[in-house]
Amino acid sequence: MPYGVLGPTLAGPAVAAGGARLRALLARLLLDAGRVVPLPRLIDDLYGDTPPAGAVNAVQSNVSRLRREVPIAYDGSGYRLDVEPGEVDVHRFARLATEGRSALRSGDFAAAESRLSEALALWRGEALADVRAAPFAPAAADRLEEQRRQAVEDNIEAQLHLRPSADAVDDLRKLLAAAPLREHTWALLMRSLVAGGRPAEALAAFEEARRVLADELGADPSAELSAVHTAVLRGSLTPGPPRSRLPAQLTSFVERDELARTAESLRSARLVTLVGPGGAGKTRLSLEVAARHPGEACLVELAGTGPDDVPRAVLDALGLRDTGLLDRSAGPDALDRLLAALSTRELLLVLDNCEHLLAAAAALAGRLLGACPGLRVLATSREPLGVTGEVRVPVAGLPTEAGMRLFTERGAAAAGFALAAADEAAVRQIVRTLDGLPLALELAAARLPVLPVDELARRVGDRFRVLSRGSSTAAVRHRTLWNLVAWSWDLLTTREQLLAQRFTVFRGGAGLDAIEQVCGLGDDTLDALGGLVGKSLIERDGSRYRMLSTIRAFCAAQGPPPSEDHALFFLELARTADAHLRGPDQLTWLDRLDADRDNLHAAVRHGSAEPALRLVAALSFYWWLRGARGEAQALARELLDRVGPVAPPGLAEEHVLCRLNAGLPTPLDAASHPARFLQTLSRPPAQPFLLYLSAFAAGPPESSHEDVVAIQERLRARLRGSPWSEALASIGSGWIALFHGDEAWAGREFARALVGFQALGERWGMMLAQSGLAELATARGDHRAARPPMDEALRLAAELRSQVDLAEMLRSRGEARMLGDDPAGAAGDFSESMALATACGATEVVASSRLGQARLALRRGDHATARGLALSALAECPTGWYTADGVRLTIKLTLGHAAGAAGDRYEAAHWFRQVTAEATGLDATAVTAEAAAALAALNPGPAP
Repeated sequence: MPYGVLGPTLAGPAVAAGGARLRALLARLLLDAGRVVPLPRLIDDLYGDTPPAGAVNAVQSNVSRLRREVPIAYDGSGYRLDVEPGEVDVHRFARLATEGRSALRSGDFAAAESRLSEALALWRGEALADVRAAPFAPAAADRLEEQRRQAVEDNIEAQLHLRPSADAVDDLRKLLAAAPLREHTWALLMRSLVAGGRPAEALAAFEEARRVLADELGADPSAELSAVHTAVLRGSLTPGPPRSRLPAQLTSFVERDELARTAESLRSARLVTLVGPGGAGKTRLSLEVAARHPGEACLVELAGTGPDDVPRAVLDALGLRDTGLLDRSAGPDALDRLLAALSTRELLLVLDNCEHLLAAAAALAGRLLGACPGLRVLATSREPLGVTGEVRVPVAGLPTEAGMRLFTERGAAAAGFALAAADEAAVRQIVRTLDGLPLALELAAARLPVLPVDELARRVGDRFRVLSRGSSTAAVRHRTLWNLVAWSWDLLTTREQLLAQRFTVFRGGAGLDAIEQVCGLGDDTLDALGGLVGKSLIERDGSRYRMLSTIRAFCAAQGPPPSEDHALFFLELARTADAHLRGPDQLTWLDRLDADRDNLHAAVRHGSAEPALRLVAALSFYWWLRGARGEAQALARELLDRVGPVAPPGLAEEHVLCRLNAGLPTPLDAASHPARFLQTLSRPPAQPFLLYLSAFAAGPPESSHEDVVAIQERLRARLRGSPWSEALASIGSGWIALFHGDEAWAGREFARALVGFQALGERWGMMLAQSGLAELATARGDHRAARPPMDEALRLAAELRSQVDLAEMLRSRGEARMLGDDPAGAAGDFSESMALATACGATEVVASSRLGQARLALRRGDHATARGLALSALAECPTGWYTADGVRLTIKLTLGHAAGAAGDRYEAAHWFRQVTAEATGLDATAVTAEAAAALAALNPGPAP
């Protein structure tokens, strides 16, 4: 070879000249001959984690020196050794070793020995022998040494088939000295000893292997090694392991959990079926399982076979040809010949692609397994064979990380793609969009020569158009994603096709009741659904059913889904759940709505105006409890764009709720404010949560104390007959009483609300009442008394997983801890509150928690930090509902105090004047008084 690394580095006929760094650079380029090695990777491989400051210049200088001896190109990102891989010993070795291993598996032992001997002759010593000090070299050398050991083993195995002898015993013992846990090497040693007439030594070798495995791993010998031992004892050992009729693979295999699960199943069962959708990698997985099986294995490809030809396909795969009789009727039929040939044979038979001739494959497997005790069958199908004793191993898409590895490996082969940190998000999106299906990922990677990975991620949603070209050597159904799914579609009955097309209306799956009522197949639904589950087009996950997005896209193209029926079904679900959300079964129904959240939101989007508006109304309380404010706002705004500013007849309340969900936290039109709608109600609203949302939008009334009492009593009278609404009105009355400074009234109202919600078993209302009692204790200055009700409110919020309320409760407890001289506890509460509020889009709680951090900084004398935090809070604080307006005023008050503490009287006065000028309403009274007093104490005079 003109170039080499399997020994001292070669550049031409002689060992490469120059220093160690120059030889290391050449060796590194030789390992990737013909491919670009990016400059940053070169630097890492040559210098390790701490390259010197001039590493780039040093590499460029060494490249210039190397160019005198070898052709090196630069493409703007890295360097490429411009030679054919076949001119480099390591690449020629890899090719020959792969060809030799393939020939060995197919039973061509002479070709195997020829290729493997030629491969091993390329080694001139240890790999990378003269550059081992380079950071990349040890790992690369270990990898190459492992490949050499494998080639030596394969070569000895081929020779044992051709010329059984003990000639390889010394070589095998050398291999075992370096790698004593390689059980296949121990098996070859035993075979070689038996071939040389030394069976006693073979049995001693087994005992030695057993001891090594027990000492090092605590494990017993493998099935292969145990089988060789048994054969030696019986005197029936053949020179080599049984032949396997499996095709050599052209690409790498990404390890997956199903591999070990399938191998384990085959140890205890004689029929295992890999079941999954098209493109999930069932065939490749079956071949990997078969290749690692200790005995003989044979692949039977049934994709192009007719139902009557299955036995003959197995005969052909096993190499059991017809005897040449002109009249076939004069000899045994194919099944009889199979039974005779396999009756005493140990064999793993892989029946691939059984779905289109299920009955014939099942009949043959059942007959063979009953008559041939040494036979095991591994089948691949989109539905089970249905034979007694069958073990099913579901094969789905790859997990995200494994899918990313597969895409990266195929992309490297197709376009030299190397996964960089900047590409990870795009590759992750591609894997998730394509459901992790290996075939789809391979088709996507094949597009990398044309599309950059970020553009591919953007386009892959249109999967059938983008993934329309695959390997020309693949089966027709595997050349495009459309063909792949169409193969499954064509195997369905008419009713199954209709259900699959209608099922596409669901998002995130569905329960059986939804499928039966929405898809409209009546009594046929269950049978059709069973067929789709059996044929891997729909997956069952507990009590729910789902469809992979790739299959969904194909089925949706077959006809329009029943969108209105879907919207009406989930409207009824939302109404039923909403009633239970205000009672003791609250948690159960929250989980029920969570399971169908995607369906509920899809129903809002594609339902007509009436069911969509009613859905928004029914979901308002659920959205609040789950902190889904951003989703609610987006859905409500989309719906208002469709419906318009005027409520359709009979939907006034629903339209107001939609505007409330769409408008918060932005200001609402005063002329059509929800408060006006509430004044027209003579009865409790159909959706009681309207009271709460409208109160946030309208803010507290600014009437006198007596008038407010009268207003609240009139409201309570209109709400009679709705215990939940009455209890909620008491919450509102309690807060209004606090704003008026009437602590006795506030205490009575919060206690009244707590009793009402406890009678209903409604956790959210109890949480509000406990929070009000805690605020009341804080207002009285009794911070110790505030802790028990606040802790109970927090417990209830956590139980509900109500993220907005939990964030607000934590912020409130942080305030109490700060005033109670617990700065560390307060800081923790403010930080956790901000994280929760940020996640659910509650910007006013983010702002108020950051304000709490600013006030903590001010209390410890850190004026600069306090000012920075308060300014950030001011920028974050929204407008449009009264809690946010109060937060905004307190932020400006804090900015004034921070400026005053820092000695800047003029900035302090600026903020205090803003507070006194902007403050309106009862809730601003205390803030206004504090700002006025601080401004008077400053007496700053006119601004300079």
